[in-house]
Amino acid sequence: MVRQGLKGLLAMALLSLLALVFPMGCANRVATSPLPTRKAPSLTREPPPAPREFRAAWVATVANIDWPTTRGSAVDTQQREAREIITTARSLGLNTLILQVRPAADALYASQLEPWSEYLTGEQGKPPEPRYDPLAFWIEEAHRAGIELHAWFNPYRARQASSRSPLATNHVGNTHPEFVKSYGDQLWLDPGEPGAAAHVLAVILDVVRRYDLDGVHLDDYFYPYPIQDAAGQRVDFPDEPSWQTFLTGGGTLSRADWRRRNVDGFIERLYGEVHRLKPQVRVGVSPFGIGRPDRRPQGVTGFSQYDDLYAHAERWLEQGWMDYLVPQLYWKTGSSDQPFGPLLDYWRAQNPKGRHVWPGLFTSRTGSSEPWSAEEITGQIQLTRTREGSTGHAHFSMVALKMNYGGITGRLAAFYESPALVPATGWLSDSPPPTPSVRLLRSVADPTSVRVESTADDAPWLLAVWGCYGDAWRFFTLPKGMGTIPGQSRGHSLGVALVSSVGRTGLESPRAAAKDERY
Repeated sequence: MVRQGLKGLLAMALLSLLALVFPMGCANRVATSPLPTRKAPSLTREPPPAPREFRAAWVATVANIDWPTTRGSAVDTQQREAREIITTARSLGLNTLILQVRPAADALYASQLEPWSEYLTGEQGKPPEPRYDPLAFWIEEAHRAGIELHAWFNPYRARQASSRSPLATNHVGNTHPEFVKSYGDQLWLDPGEPGAAAHVLAVILDVVRRYDLDGVHLDDYFYPYPIQDAAGQRVDFPDEPSWQTFLTGGGTLSRADWRRRNVDGFIERLYGEVHRLKPQVRVGVSPFGIGRPDRRPQGVTGFSQYDDLYAHAERWLEQGWMDYLVPQLYWKTGSSDQPFGPLLDYWRAQNPKGRHVWPGLFTSRTGSSEPWSAEEITGQIQLTRTREGSTGHAHFSMVALKMNYGGITGRLAAFYESPALVPATGWLSDSPPPTPSVRLLRSVADPTSVRVESTADDAPWLLAVWGCYGDAWRFFTLPKGMGTIPGQSRGHSLGVALVSSVGRTGLESPRAAAKDERY
């Protein structure tokens, strides 16, 4: 820490020197931040802090919503579609993709614990041919573009209604049928069965151990959404054997509290085990967006995940059993019963440990039969930016952005004018990466672009670059410690470039001036 402090002092001395070298340019002025601020930026001799905002999109594989678009498509088609999604995300200004890798006790990656997903190959248990590992491919391609890849798991669904092929021999429904319950037209693992919870945890930790993930992500499915019979009566989840085992063992909780305890225990254990394996991997949960009935804002009505999914998301947030919460706030700003703003404020208020709270946006509604306008989504982003501590959002889902539903991408372009770093998760690490050593390679023959390269042995996850053009700064992010930035902007050539390293938890090093080299 002392050494890091000395580096910081040296960086400040360097900035003071730059102020003398560039007295009439960027060293005397700050460009307006691309994200709204509550106070006008004061004049300074250095660039402002790097813009930070979680800009994510879910990539759903269940029922082939986002990827691959057709089950059983050729491997080269799957890879081309994945690259197209990543390219779209990068060009739009997103910095995170949340890829569904386990939609229903299956795998869109090479697994010894669960079968290949039919949404990938058309038949559960059938590997892709020629053989490749889709998750490894996605991680490599996303990281090459400077985009985080979070692996999204559905913890307890064992077979989804859109499934067509029979269960593979190594599916948990065949290897441990006592863990699996039929409920409506789907199969579910029973959260009350300790072996079922242990299986799900083992599956997730196996992925954390073997892949270079940035995050582990759970959706809103814990106990299933309730169904009704032909007479309109609610059908209870068939967990009688595990419930009776609990009672026989001396349990005294009510059935509802017992179910909530089952889910609470899984969430707590998952959070601890993921960070025991890899402290930098963030854990996120995306619950249903309405809180428990006795805490809701006045006038808010609707489904109770606390009572029906047995998901006590408020407790998980209060206990710090997650690094980020993405409540699915899939209602309009002007809704009378589920208004976006008050619901966002509700979740922000349940957060004593200061975890990230980033709303999930129903961006796909811009392409529905009764579509929302693109302005509804951008308005929700704008509202979120006015809320202290709510530094980002996630779009459901990527297909809306890829297909430009309702002209949404054009509207978002103005909101994502500058790239942004993912907000730092400082409680996972208090050690920023080392200050980078970087050079600018300027071509005398082609002044329109400048190559930026790290000269250190170990390239950082990202370089955050502030380039000075006349009297304005522009911000860039470069993955893997290299890339190109414009040599000219708005009639001005690139002057000085100040560069910092960004680590896997988002912490940023002190800035250093890049060394100019011409060829």
